Amino acid sequence: MHIVLLRAHIDIPAAHSLKEKRRVVKSLKESTVARMNVSVAEVGQQEVWNRAELAFVTVAAENDVVEKRVSKIIHRLETGSDWILLEVKTERL
Repeated sequence: MHIVLLRAHIDIPAAHSLKEKRRVVKSLKESTVARMNVSVAEVGQQEVWNRAELAFVTVAAENDVVEKRVSKIIHRLETGSDWILLEVKTERL
């Protein structure tokens, strides 16, 4: 069994309130879960209106599957139009 935790810090420059930030974060979380077999949670900076820290977790029997998912998540984070990716860290559990 292979488990990977990916933590991402994003900046949301268009957000000027927590409501606007939560709209972007909710959209990112829902679209990621719908496209990939991963779990997503906002794990930090919940009260900061223009930043978010997200955790993505994926589990699979084969390492190749996990690696492909992690690559897709990173690509999604790098190419989003509503946020700027500041930092990504991955950890194998």
